[in-house]
Amino acid sequence: MTATAGLFATKSDYAYTRIRELILSGELEPGAVIPQAVLARQIGISTTPLREALRRLKQQGLVELDAHRDARVAPLDAEEARNLLEVRRSLDPLAASLAAGRRTTGDLAEMRAALDGLESLPSNPTVEQLVAHRRFHAAIYRASYNSLLVQTLDGLWDSADRYRRHALQLDRSAAERDRTAAEHTRLVEAIDSGDGAAAADIMRAHVEASLGARSAGRLAEHAGTEQS
Repeated sequence: MTATAGLFATKSDYAYTRIRELILSGELEPGAVIPQAVLARQIGISTTPLREALRRLKQQGLVELDAHRDARVAPLDAEEARNLLEVRRSLDPLAASLAAGRRTTGDLAEMRAALDGLESLPSNPTVEQLVAHRRFHAAIYRASYNSLLVQTLDGLWDSADRYRRHALQLDRSAAERDRTAAEHTRLVEAIDSGDGAAAADIMRAHVEASLGARSAGRLAEHAGTEQS
């Protein structure tokens, strides 16, 4: 899914979407310098909307900007990975539990439609595959009908996608991929049946074994090695 300039209200919106795609797809790797003048020419805009987009991405933790206006992709960080995992351990199960009690027929239809298009993420996922994964979880979040919870979880997702990609650098077994797929199906079934406790338990196990958890473990191990 490559952004097209004509579909956006402003050039800054277009630049934001395009750069975000480059970061989440891995084309711009963690820690990489962002060549602003070159990138602006490549995507057909001036550097002014590009810098506006970079400031938005900085607020999301995806980009670092220094006093000289140099920009680079934010490096992966063991502490951030741990923080993301800790928050998701609490909030994702809460969203699933609330969804089980509040979901509508339309919400369930959206979850099932997202589930039908869901595949286990490969070692080098495309933006479209990451979006499909997000669509499924976002359908559960929205069905909680807690706007603050939805906003919080949605805000975490951009940062978390980079750690999912990091975890996928190591191949998962077929059994691991099958377990993830089964958990997605069981989540929808628990929410459909209105069983909030079961939905929360399934989601909690899902987060504990997630790519984000795997990435947090790898980064913590690496940080410990560097300090020893």
